[in-house]
Amino acid sequence: MTETEGGLDKVAEVLNWRESKLFTDAERVALEYAEAITYTDRQVDDALFAEVKKHFSDAQIVELTAAIALENFRSKFNPTLGVEAQGFCMVPKR
Repeated sequence: MTETEGGLDKVAEVLNWRESKLFTDAERVALEYAEAITYTDRQVDDALFAEVKKHFSDAQIVELTAAIALENFRSKFNPTLGVEAQGFCMVPKR
């Protein structure tokens, strides 16, 4: 399977990323990192950051962190101003 194959399958499985067999180790670490940044009751500790560094270069970590921060910004900014989803990525309801 190439990197681009399985994309829609992965989107469908993103809520179950821990159990899903579709995600690589690097993707799992990125998702764990995103959760640690996003949830206010969690943080990126030294152990998690060491795992991130195993899979990503410094430049990639900066880019990944910026992307996560931007999405967190949008998740607060858009609903407050009534900006509706445009239908580009339909995420299943919890």
